[in-house]
Amino acid sequence: MTRILIIGAGFGGIAAANELLKAGFTDITLLDKADRPGGVWRDNVYPGCACDIPAPLYSYSYAQNPAWTRRFPPQAEILAYLERCVTDFGLAGKLRLGVEVTAADWTGTDWRVTTAGGEVLEADVLIPAVGQLSRPLVPQLPGTFDGPALHTAHWEPGLSLAGRRVGVIGTGASAIQLVPEIAGTAAHVTVFQRTPPWTLPKPDRRYGRVRRALYSRFPALMAPARAGTWAMTVVTGAALQGNRAAGALLHGASRLQRRLQVRDPELRRKVTPDEPMGCKRVLFTNAWLPALARPDVNLVTEPVTAVTAGGVRTADGAEHPVDVLVYGTGFAATEFLVPITVTGRDGVRLDEVWRDGAHAYLGLVVPGFPNMFLVYGPNTNTGNTSVVYFHEAQARWIGQAVRQLDQDQKPCEVRADVAEAYDRELQSRLAGSVWTSCRSWYRTATGRIVTNWPGMAAEYRRRTARLRPADFRGRDDASQHLR
Repeated sequence: MTRILIIGAGFGGIAAANELLKAGFTDITLLDKADRPGGVWRDNVYPGCACDIPAPLYSYSYAQNPAWTRRFPPQAEILAYLERCVTDFGLAGKLRLGVEVTAADWTGTDWRVTTAGGEVLEADVLIPAVGQLSRPLVPQLPGTFDGPALHTAHWEPGLSLAGRRVGVIGTGASAIQLVPEIAGTAAHVTVFQRTPPWTLPKPDRRYGRVRRALYSRFPALMAPARAGTWAMTVVTGAALQGNRAAGALLHGASRLQRRLQVRDPELRRKVTPDEPMGCKRVLFTNAWLPALARPDVNLVTEPVTAVTAGGVRTADGAEHPVDVLVYGTGFAATEFLVPITVTGRDGVRLDEVWRDGAHAYLGLVVPGFPNMFLVYGPNTNTGNTSVVYFHEAQARWIGQAVRQLDQDQKPCEVRADVAEAYDRELQSRLAGSVWTSCRSWYRTATGRIVTNWPGMAAEYRRRTARLRPADFRGRDDASQHLR
């Protein structure tokens, strides 16, 4: 019986476990270092946290949720959905929570996985599904701040901001949700911006009880909403691919939003992006710009140079007094699998293989690391649609690979030449993409783009639809089994 160990119980890990369970594999262990499943939707509980992909698409295609109360659901609803999926898919008995993996070593026949508690687990198949947005990034600033200081991903649920001055460093996806939510409760909010984000109107709406009841009774009614959302992401995807008409449409919508929501010319200048649209994540919001225009909110564009006991100092020498400091500074997205030490065939360490930037064939497999399949691996992030769509495609491909190795009873390892050719193709395509035009969490310090997929989502699904046995070591031709 093939023993399967999955690290991470978020959207990706759950998708992989469900696919393998449906394929008849029962010896599955789904590990997570936290005390409940949910991944980023368990970890991020800051005020205003919600999805920025419409719910009809930000859910499993085979487990549509009739209970969403909004088109863009809040964090609590997404977490509840994932926990319900764990139960409905029959995975609750496969979960082991509160178990942090520190190392994984290929023995030549199987994987030995070591936990922080010193336990050693053995598995034939290792599936890291730890995500790209799981390790918060906090800038190392000179000085010491005496008040509460926290990253949005490490929010303290009992923290009261009422009547307090709050400083928010960063203007990314979490900040644009947090600031409008706390403005009016906090005595004052100071936002420290390095670069202004591109924003678009958020087509949100409430789903009433009648609609939810109809969806629950007639699930087929949810299909048009999913198809419509998919069509919208095709337009945004085309814009990222350089389609002029789609790009003009989005540029026009963003400019109109700024014109209508920001009356003050100086503030409008500050919030107008000077980088190409799409080189960083484009953010959907109706509340961000109006929040910045409030009299109790201040937007600071001078670079942050230090923290002090009672505030934040900027490059112009000004000290901005704050009582609570919040970092909306993103994640170490380019550092895949860190801090787990993964050692493959012949004692080769994955961090050494990835020294110049992570790479994997289809974002799933790496030469020298047999029977290891990544979920949400290198170059499988999407700049415009639902990552859950990618997770499903990856889970189906992994299901095929595990069936193949289970049948042959031989390790499954991608050929180095196949992986290298694939990486050359991807990097060539990415070199001409909008993501090369600015610094972002998509790129390493050397400029290599390691997170994003260069094409449309449908292309990725097509390329992962069928396992190609000839891509693996020990193959003479595509008609033979792996050996």
